Amino acid sequence: MDPKAVDKLEKIKLQIEKMNIAQQVEVLKILNGDDKVILNENKSGIYVNLSFLPEDVVDKIDNYVKYVQDQEKSLNVIEDKKENVKNEYFETL
Repeated sequence: MDPKAVDKLEKIKLQIEKMNIAQQVEVLKILNGDDKVILNENKSGIYVNLSFLPEDVVDKIDNYVKYVQDQEKSLNVIEDKKENVKNEYFETL
């Protein structure tokens, strides 16, 4: 496996680990939707060897990770604006 692909998979893995449970379930749905993906489950959770994933599945997961990151950035901007409005208009009263 080429080093760029390994780096991409490592980055995806780290991002998935940072996600909340609902977002991780969405990743699992992407994985479960492909019959070529083998999921290993035990009492600690579900494990996937990312190095054996088909490229199209990796791309779907990568796109979802980027989507989640974009949504979080948007929510942070909205929360910052909300906090600024609160401080500007309501704290001065």
